[in-house]
Order: sequence, then structure tokens, then C-alpha cells
Amino acid sequence: MTVQSLAEAIDVNPKTVERWITQGKVPYRRHQYATATVLKVDVTTLWDDGRAVETATDLTKAEIATVFPHRHTVPSGFWRDMYDRAQESLDVLVYAGLFLSEDPVFHDLLKAKVAAGVRVRILLGDPDSAAVRQRGVDEGHQIMDGKIRNALVLYRPLLRGHPGIGFRLHDSTLYNSIYRSDDEMLVNPHVYGIGAFMAPALHLRRLPGGGLFDTYANSIDHTWEHARPITERDITGA
Repeated sequence: MTVQSLAEAIDVNPKTVERWITQGKVPYRRHQYATATVLKVDVTTLWDDGRAVETATDLTKAEIATVFPHRHTVPSGFWRDMYDRAQESLDVLVYAGLFLSEDPVFHDLLKAKVAAGVRVRILLGDPDSAAVRQRGVDEGHQIMDGKIRNALVLYRPLLRGHPGIGFRLHDSTLYNSIYRSDDEMLVNPHVYGIGAFMAPALHLRRLPGGGLFDTYANSIDHTWEHARPITERDITGA
């Protein structure tokens, strides 16, 4: 593996990797674990510096790649790039997620991924559920159901013409919006009194033994299992 390819795999500057090799610099702990995962070796094989102790707490911290102060500060191309990397699974767990439903490039990406054999699951909130109504109140408005119905209208061509894309409606109390692409995801916690776009967003990468990533991934699976298929009435309102 080249310096450049390793740097790209763990999202650091190539010069940083060069300093680890040529100057004996010791990486941050999260970069130690990320490098060991990519190279498929034990972290102590690479750095036995007294800090590389593989505890669940250390690994969990290492799974946090980036923290954005607000969801709207996530670069616009980040979502497309992350989902474009999906080779096995692509998940969206939201109430409305209008910004994705309004993006025609995202629609094309979903079609391409399903055609390539990727499992795609889009979970929207049931607009008639009590949880959706309460979330609207918590954000200081009562239009969350309307946002979801708008998203359903925007997704209508995919709902009718691309049955391979999985769509379901859930009635769960959603504490986080979760956007997953294979072994990375963005988690957008819901904060009382503000919209999700103003709340923080965590970029996570799964590491063996970390646990944080899998906690959120399991939440997606559980919600999907208890969600219902979307009907023609949900799409048309009639």
C-alpha cells in the first residue's frame, strides 16, 4: 500500500503518513486504530508506545472521524460522496429528510446503487403518527407531517418505478436521523427546540470492537423491522 492510498483510506494528509514512517511520529490514537484496521493487523504491531491499548472506550472514541457543529455545515458534496462509496448497504433513517428528497442527483444515485446490487433502505416518518406530530411541536412548528408528505411526492417516481429501492414508514420516537453507507455514517442528534439542520452531526467510521457505530446501525435495523410498507394512499393522499 502506498503512502497516498493509506492517507486516502484513513482521511489524513499524505505528509502526515510520511512523518509517521520517516520521522517516527506517533499518530493520534484514532489514526492508529484506523491504520491498523486498513492494514488488517493488531495496532500494537505498528505502535507499541504505551498508548495503544485497545479498550472499548478508546475504540469508540476512534470511531468518531469528525463532528460538525450543525448539520447544515456538512459540505454539500459530502452526502453524495459518502453514499457513492456504498458497495453493500445504503440507509436513510429520518422523519422527512427533505434535503435529500429534493436532490435529483441523489435519486439517480439510488437507482444506480440498486442496479449494482446495493441494499437501499429509506425510512421516513409516518405522517399520521403521534411521534411525528410531537416532533413538530418540539421543533416549534406543526408541519412535520407536511414535510414528510412533500418528501413522498418527491420520491414518487422512485416509489412507483423502482421497486428495488426499499421505502417504509415508521412511527418511532426518533432521537437521531441516521445516514449510513456501508461502514461509515452521519448521525444527526435531535435537539429539543430546534430543527435537525441546526443540531450537530457526527461522522462515524466502524472499527472492530468499537461499538458506537454498531449501536446506531442496530437502531436502523430495529426501526426497519417495525416499519410498514408505503401504500398508494400514502403517495397520493387519496
